Amino acid sequence: MKLKKKCAIIVGASSGIGAAVARRMAREGWTLALVARREEALADVAADIARRTNREAPRIYPHDVTDFDAVPALFDRIVADLGGLELVLYTSGIMPDVGPEEFNFAKDRQMVEVNLLGMMAWLNEAAHLFSRLGGGTIAGISSVAGDRGRRDRPGYNTSKGAQAIFLEALRNRLASRNVRVVTIKPGPVATPLTEGLGNMPFMISANEAARQIVRALGKSHGTVYVPLRWAAIMTVIRHIPSIIFRRMGI
Repeated sequence: MKLKKKCAIIVGASSGIGAAVARRMAREGWTLALVARREEALADVAADIARRTNREAPRIYPHDVTDFDAVPALFDRIVADLGGLELVLYTSGIMPDVGPEEFNFAKDRQMVEVNLLGMMAWLNEAAHLFSRLGGGTIAGISSVAGDRGRRDRPGYNTSKGAQAIFLEALRNRLASRNVRVVTIKPGPVATPLTEGLGNMPFMISANEAARQIVRALGKSHGTVYVPLRWAAIMTVIRHIPSIIFRRMGI
């Protein structure tokens, strides 16, 4: 296994941000391995990329991210198929509807398993490889939703906040090994995940989110808010005293 420029794994590439990032990276000449649970949707994304780029379609690997035990062997297989690797991006995520009076452990567990534990399984493999190779980039899609304990969807907010902490811990562990770890925190993005939630503040398209994310993957360190205005907004929100934040009903 070796570092290989412009070779990447995108986990969660069958729709939404993951698919949009895959299309963007393919246009910029990346060789991609696309991973997601829905094989047919994943094949559609790969075929669309081939049509748009006039290049061979990316390799696809159907996989349920909650099948944690399958990750090490699948990761090694993908790296071998690609002939090396430079970047791993985890974008898989779910956000089931949770009513204001609903406390549903099954939904919370599913969000933690997909959003957080799946990320840990995949990015631990990336961290082990890149640490040995002395380079590479690891990235994960967190969310502004993880910056405070908002009353809406506690399980989702928790999973996103934990993602950011995990990525920060990897960043601190791997800094001496020349491995970049990037935490991406989008605000609302128009994807199937947010469909039906109405007009959300400062919502951007998946394509615009992908443009900003791919740019960040190429040069950024640490945490990147998408779009950038959310960095200032969340700085203010994080510093609101809890008693006032609670009364805001956010």
